[in-house]
Amino acid sequence: MEMLYLFVSLAASIAGAICGIGGGIIIKPSLDMLGVASAATVSFLSTCTVISMSLYSIVKSVHAREKLVDFRACTPLALGAAVGGVLGKILFDLIAKGAANPLLAGKVQAGCMALATAATLIYTLRRSHITPRAVHSFAGRVGIGLCLGMVSSFLGVGGGPMNLVVLFHFFRMDTKVAAQNSLYIILISQLANFLTTVVARNIPPFDPLSLALMIMGGILGGILGRKISKSIRSATVEKLLLCMMGLIVTISVYNAIRY
Repeated sequence: MEMLYLFVSLAASIAGAICGIGGGIIIKPSLDMLGVASAATVSFLSTCTVISMSLYSIVKSVHAREKLVDFRACTPLALGAAVGGVLGKILFDLIAKGAANPLLAGKVQAGCMALATAATLIYTLRRSHITPRAVHSFAGRVGIGLCLGMVSSFLGVGGGPMNLVVLFHFFRMDTKVAAQNSLYIILISQLANFLTTVVARNIPPFDPLSLALMIMGGILGGILGRKISKSIRSATVEKLLLCMMGLIVTISVYNAIRY
């Protein structure tokens, strides 16, 4: 069973590093479908994995002086996402604790995940027909990040395709550049999510070996994902992203029904 954690985190982190979706949006519904732990525990394990992968990817990018991450443009977005992430985490915890049925939180998460991912899939398919809008103000970027962080944290994922849609539409980035900036936003928002959980002493029960294997999978996925990303074109990255979103919608719908 432990090796299953490693496999899921590795595969999700490779795809996450390439597409900029972090991996959490794949890990969360996949482990929910397999029924290996509670929704809260899976969210925590997913957060730790995403942090390890995105931290490696961003540090490596900065060290290599790739200059793909636009820190000036995306830091307000990331800060807003961090605050929104804390609020989204609080909202999920309230639902989880207040629900008469402990499985209700998982059902709500899965249903919202399916809807959010389906919406981003439709946008991505129709992107060439939609006129993007550039947001230059600090307050506007923080506000967008706040909404993005709330949704992402409530769903128990790092941001995933939702980050990319924001970067496509409001920052006019192409797919490969958006992927790297998305990882930066994911790193900041998930660190805030993790610290909130630790400070509030709200860490769910988990198997330490499973956590270690998932973090290992996250780092290895970041290494392999970066290497693959350098050898493929933006068009290929976008095709992979569309396939991932289709898979996520399918799994999330199944989870919503199963719960």
